[in-house]
Amino acid sequence: MEKENKHVETLYPKLRTNKLFLTVPTDHLRDIVYLFNSEIYSPGDYVFRENDADNTLCLIAQGMVSITKTTKDGDEAELSILEKDDFFGELELLDGLPRSANAKSLVKTEIIKLDYDSFHTLLEENHIVAINILRQLSTRLRKTNQAVVNQIDRTRSKAQTRIDRLTSLIEAAKNVNSSLDLDELLRIILETAAEGTNADRGTLYLIDYSRGELWSKVLQGEAVSEIRLPLGKGIAGYVAQTGETIYTDDAYKDPRFNPEIDRITGYRTRSMLCMPMRNRYGKIIGVFQLLNKENEPFRKEDEEFIDALSAHASIAIENARVAQEMILNERLSTVGTMASTILHDIKSPMHTIKIYTEALRNISGNEEAAELADEVIEQIDRLVNMVQEILDFSRGVSSTNMRKIQIGELMDKVLTFLDKEIEKQNLKIEKKLDYTGPCVLDPDKMERVFHNIASNAIDAMSEGGTLTVALTTFDDKLQVIFRDTGTGIPKEVQPRIFDPFFTFGKKHGTGLGMSIVKKIIEDHNGIIDFETEEGKGTTFYIYLPLRLQSPFLD
Repeated sequence: MEKENKHVETLYPKLRTNKLFLTVPTDHLRDIVYLFNSEIYSPGDYVFRENDADNTLCLIAQGMVSITKTTKDGDEAELSILEKDDFFGELELLDGLPRSANAKSLVKTEIIKLDYDSFHTLLEENHIVAINILRQLSTRLRKTNQAVVNQIDRTRSKAQTRIDRLTSLIEAAKNVNSSLDLDELLRIILETAAEGTNADRGTLYLIDYSRGELWSKVLQGEAVSEIRLPLGKGIAGYVAQTGETIYTDDAYKDPRFNPEIDRITGYRTRSMLCMPMRNRYGKIIGVFQLLNKENEPFRKEDEEFIDALSAHASIAIENARVAQEMILNERLSTVGTMASTILHDIKSPMHTIKIYTEALRNISGNEEAAELADEVIEQIDRLVNMVQEILDFSRGVSSTNMRKIQIGELMDKVLTFLDKEIEKQNLKIEKKLDYTGPCVLDPDKMERVFHNIASNAIDAMSEGGTLTVALTTFDDKLQVIFRDTGTGIPKEVQPRIFDPFFTFGKKHGTGLGMSIVKKIIEDHNGIIDFETEEGKGTTFYIYLPLRLQSPFLD
C-alpha cells in the first residue's frame, strides 16, 4: 500500500500539468494515477518506430521528443518537436492501426505511458479527457495544415525561382549565340553571368596557354577593360589549374586571393564565386569569377546556373574563334593572291631595272654614281623581298637563311637609311651600340624587323622626338632595344599589336608588319616584348641567341 501511495505521489504532479488533463478535477486524476507507468529514454532512443504494433499513449514528463516520418530514400523527415507536458501516440489507440511515425528522444526524457485498455476506459469515464484529446488533435491539425501551406509556398517559390533561372538561361543561350565578334561575345557572357547570379561585378578569364596567362574582360559599371595575369596566380589561377569551384564570403581571408586587381580597379571584393568554364571535351578554357552577390552569399543554385551557362558560352566562344580564324585565313589568302600577282608582275621589270642599273654603274666611272647605283639595286632587292615576305606569311611558309654577320654593321645600315628619311623632320636618332660583334641570323629578315620597328617609332613621333637604339649582350643573348619618345600605345590596343591586319593611328600599311616581325623573331628562337606609357613613349625589346645550334654554321 505504501509503495502504491509513493507511485501516486510521484506521478501525480507530472500528470497534473500535462495537456491531456487540463481542467480534469483533482480527485478524478488521483483516482487514475495508478494506471500509468514511467520509463526513462536516453538521447537517440526510439520510443517507438513507424509500423510498430505498440499501442500505448505517451505523455512527456520531462525532456524532448522528435516525431519523424521515413521517406522513400530512407531519410527521416521531421514532422514536429514535442516537449514537457505534451502527449503523443493517441492516433494509433483510436484507429487501432500500427504506428504511422517514429518517436525519438532528443535528450534524456521521461515518458509516462497508458496502455490501450486503460486509455479507452478513461475516455468512456471522463469526457474532459476526450475533449482535451480532440482539442489537441485540432491544434495539431491546424499546425499541420499551416505547415503544408508553408511547404507549398516554399515549393512554389523554389519552382518559380527555377523557372525564372531556366527562362534566364534560355535568354542567355540566345544572347551568347547572337554574336561572332569575340570581344562583344565576352561582354555578353559576362553581363549574363553577373545578372543571373545577382553579382555586383564579374570577371571572365580566358586561358592563353601559349603565353601561360589568364586574360579577362572586367566589368566596371558599363565599361569593360582587359587585365592579364600569369596562369596560376590568385583564386582564378588556382581554379584554372585545378578545375575546382571556389566559394568565399570574405575573399581577403583566402590566401589564394590576389588583391592586385582590386588595387588596379579601385574595387573592394567581398564574396566570390569562382568556377571553371570547360569546352565540349572537358578542357578548361576559362574561368568565371563573380563578385559581391547582392544581400547574400553565393549559393549552390548560382553554381548550377553558371555551369549551365558555361556549356553554351564555351561553344559560342569556340564558334567565334573559328569564325575569326576563317575570316583571317580568307584575308590572308586574298593578300597572298595579291602578293603573288604583284610579285609576278614586278619581278621582270625590277630585274630589268637592276640589270640596267648595274650596267650604268659599270660604265659611269664615277664613284658617287656607283654608290647611288648600288643603293638602287639594294632597294630593288628589298622591295622584292618585302613582297615575298608578305606572300610567305600569308601562306604560312617559314624559312631563314642563317649566316654569321657583324650585328653592328647591320644596324648601321638600317639607321643610315632611316637618317635620310628623317632629315627634314624634328627627329634624332641616338645609338648606344655596346655590342657590334658577330651574331648568327638571317640578315635580310632581321633588317626588315629593325626597319619596321624603327619606322613605327618614327610614325609615333610626328611632333618630333628621339629614337634610341641600343645593342648589348647578357646570358649568351643579344638584346636589341628601340626606345621612342612618342605617343605610346593605348591600353586597349596593346594586346593586339601583333595580330594580323591590326593597325592603329596609321593611314598606310597592311596591318601585317608587326605580325611578320614577331614571326621572324620566333623563327630565330628569339623573343620580342615591349613597355609603353601613353604620352611618354614605347620601348621594344628583342632577345636573340648570339649563336644558333646549327651544324651548317662555323
